[in-house]
Amino acid sequence: MNDYAMTKWVGELQVLNSAAMFGTETVRVRPVNAYGPHEYYSPYRGVIPAFIYKALKGEPYTVYLGHRRIFDYVEDTCRTFSNILDNFKPGEAYNIGGKEEWEHDIKYISDLILSYLGKVDSLVTYQEAEPFTTKVKHMDFSKARNDLNHDPKVPLEEGIPKTIEWMKKAYCGR
Repeated sequence: MNDYAMTKWVGELQVLNSAAMFGTETVRVRPVNAYGPHEYYSPYRGVIPAFIYKALKGEPYTVYLGHRRIFDYVEDTCRTFSNILDNFKPGEAYNIGGKEEWEHDIKYISDLILSYLGKVDSLVTYQEAEPFTTKVKHMDFSKARNDLNHDPKVPLEEGIPKTIEWMKKAYCGR
């Protein structure tokens, strides 16, 4: 387990501890690779805003080959979050992410972004697996689908162009 995963796990333990101490109804929600407009670039954020920002600025970036992820467009994530208040089961943990069949190789994400921006992949350095990370993360979203009516509707091919347009306005003034 990497440091990032450990901090998330400790946070969940805090929630469970608080629920036990104070008798509150709690729910643990785990958004998985949410992306979309209004996510500003930071070197510590996800690959989608990082790749878009770097491509817009003509800056080099690295793609680690063989890594696969499922992404969830922010509108889909928010719709599910709004369902939590009326539908959650106390004590449960919910993974919220895109459809399992939307799992993609990180190179595919980079290729989509470069294609939409009309850029070539000379900006990209391709490397084998990034150290200390999980290459493929399989998640089970069935509990969120069943209890919270989680129903992702926006695939990457629709969400990435919307994200690019927002980032163009935010970083390029257009």
